[in-house]
Amino acid sequence: MIPVCHVDALAEGAAMRIQADVPIAVFRAEGELYAVDDTCTHQDASLTDGYLEGCWVECPLHASTFDLRTGRPSGPPAKRPLRTHAVTVQDDMIYVLPASTAAPS
Repeated sequence: MIPVCHVDALAEGAAMRIQADVPIAVFRAEGELYAVDDTCTHQDASLTDGYLEGCWVECPLHASTFDLRTGRPSGPPAKRPLRTHAVTVQDDMIYVLPASTAAPS
């Protein structure tokens, strides 16, 4: 598991990028914690720099949106989903358990 931060350090509607084999974005959206690969599957852009609305994050480059719950894009230009990761809280610390290196198809 990768430690992210104290639960109070990630406000509602905020995102944090953590370093792993592949950078991971951790979001607090609609009272839940989500973790997805931080790089848009359409083009290399950090999703932590994107626009968050509900459980959807919009890529800052070409407006592809991804569902944080599933990683699926809403439509073009992105066609491939993001890999999602398990998030847990222990002793008021947020942790991410990275998924396997293969992205879903």
